[in-house]
Amino acid sequence: MTERSNADAVRHWWRTSIIDMEPGRIAFRGHPIENLIGTVSFPQMIWLMVRGDMPSDAEARLFECALVAGVDHGPQAPSIAAARMAATCGVGLNNAMATAVNMLGDVHGGAGEQCAELYYDIAARVNDGTTLADAVRAGLDSWRAIYGKIVSGFGHRFHKPVDPRAPRLMALVRRAAEEGTVDGRFADIGEAVQEELGRQRGGRPIAMNIDGATAVIFCELGFPAPLSRGLFCLSRSVGVLAHAWEQMNQGGRNKGPMPPKFLPLYEPNEID
Repeated sequence: MTERSNADAVRHWWRTSIIDMEPGRIAFRGHPIENLIGTVSFPQMIWLMVRGDMPSDAEARLFECALVAGVDHGPQAPSIAAARMAATCGVGLNNAMATAVNMLGDVHGGAGEQCAELYYDIAARVNDGTTLADAVRAGLDSWRAIYGKIVSGFGHRFHKPVDPRAPRLMALVRRAAEEGTVDGRFADIGEAVQEELGRQRGGRPIAMNIDGATAVIFCELGFPAPLSRGLFCLSRSVGVLAHAWEQMNQGGRNKGPMPPKFLPLYEPNEID
């Protein structure tokens, strides 16, 4: 192999359309970094990096609303509690943040992705000519066959029957639809799912939670479902950082999930 072919092999090892960088030059998606600094917001930068284009100001504002809404939910949230515990173990902020983000899985933090999958499936059924009500019922049946009876994006163990974040986000989506920023179809779908779930519960209302509301926004803005999880991680990492830093300043060493005077229940195995 010649020296040139060796160099080509190295350059072709990673291929990216995200960044073009060489000594003295940095460009993200074709935009020189010096032109971005001071002219774009952080939500616009996230959009540019992930999707490759620049959002309109109105799209960026709606996107930012979803990011702000998911920032924190307190130490009762497993990820936040884990970050605070990690901070008492002598690790750095990055380690505490990684501990928390690594806990954002299908049950805690990943529900937005699953909810977006449901919304997109319902939208596809409507596109095929099914009424919205029938599409919602069929979509829920199909979704539950994969994930089980608990529908991601709806219901909350603390906020019953209303998660205070969701109505505000949905109102902002409706305003954005009136202004022509989005078309509002996923807001219709999300609210139809919420209504159907309430009907299936014998008329008892159920909260659309933060995952259900942000999934509406991410779908309205055209983000693929898997990005709902990644974007939530970006959002929640702000709260994680704040809690880890606060805990470091409060002090404490090796704090576990409960005070030392409270011990877990010991259950000996039965011996035949």
